Amino acid sequence: MTHGTLERYHRHTILKGFGAEGQEKLHTARVLVVGAGGLGVPVLTYLNAMGVGTLGVVDHDVVQLSNLHRQVLYDEAQVGMPKVTAALEKLKAQNSNTRLVAHHCFLNTENVMDILSDYDLVVDASDNFPTRYLINDACVLQRKPFVYGALHGFEGQVSVFNHKNGPTYRCLFPQMPKAEEVPNCNEHGVLGILPGIIGNLQALEAIKIITGVGEVLSGTLLIYDALDQRIQRIQVPLDHKNLKITALAKAYALSCGQDEEQISVQGLMKLLDDEGAYLVDVRSTTEYATGHIPGSNNIPLPELMERLAEVRLDAPVYVICQSGVRSAAAVDQLKEQLPLGRYINVIGGMNQYSDHANSR
Repeated sequence: MTHGTLERYHRHTILKGFGAEGQEKLHTARVLVVGAGGLGVPVLTYLNAMGVGTLGVVDHDVVQLSNLHRQVLYDEAQVGMPKVTAALEKLKAQNSNTRLVAHHCFLNTENVMDILSDYDLVVDASDNFPTRYLINDACVLQRKPFVYGALHGFEGQVSVFNHKNGPTYRCLFPQMPKAEEVPNCNEHGVLGILPGIIGNLQALEAIKIITGVGEVLSGTLLIYDALDQRIQRIQVPLDHKNLKITALAKAYALSCGQDEEQISVQGLMKLLDDEGAYLVDVRSTTEYATGHIPGSNNIPLPELMERLAEVRLDAPVYVICQSGVRSAAAVDQLKEQLPLGRYINVIGGMNQYSDHANSR
């Protein structure tokens, strides 16, 4: 180590049970963080500060004003900037010795194996089930551990999967939930400090995996309740069949129906530019008021069954929400109640629209 490095990590190197050996392990580690939002920000900040040698970050989104109450790495001047760009700007200023790699994209079946191949460990800081199942299966195939974190209301969860042939995410949740079963922080909110707590616990698990100190949360789901500072630990048994997958699934999407039609935001915008389209936005009225696609019709998902008469049936109905989860549930309900109509889910939702609008 150079003199500057010794000074920077002095508190580590004098720590009994960690020392220079632990610091060297951090220096040679390669960690991929999927998501640069509420969970990803504390993970990236602390792994970078503590001296992890290579940090990769995957995110497709841009910084929005509504992110700033919990994503404390960003500032007002960075609103509208891709998160990977904004994050690397701050992380480089924090620690110029880290090799920082930006992946400005969605993680999907076409790129996940290539991206993960460059890293030893994955931290899942995503906010949706399809990505978690995709990360899990790719990590099983590449025999790599990943650190899981999730948020719901005032509660957070942390665990480590696929560590030394331990339980996988599918051992905890064997099947992907249906769209209507998925909680959504865009609709229900999240307490700003909670992602910081859970993200730091994820960073700690990553440090333990890399250095070998302490007991890793493999086979244990930690549940944290912010309202009463209560922590529960639930054992996750290994189901050996989940270690025997040989390929990624053909698709990773919430279970919403066998023949659901979909369209990308780019495809929708081309339709709107060329000929117009009937677009229903099923987000809450508050979300809609903060920003929406001009010409869209706001029918919040909880009100959809009572307002079916407002849905046009003389043209295809394009349905959008923030991320594509609630719109998928709306498509299912419309198919069941108004089977003569044609309904198309806008995948990626307003998250993708914000990215698209900023790139135009």
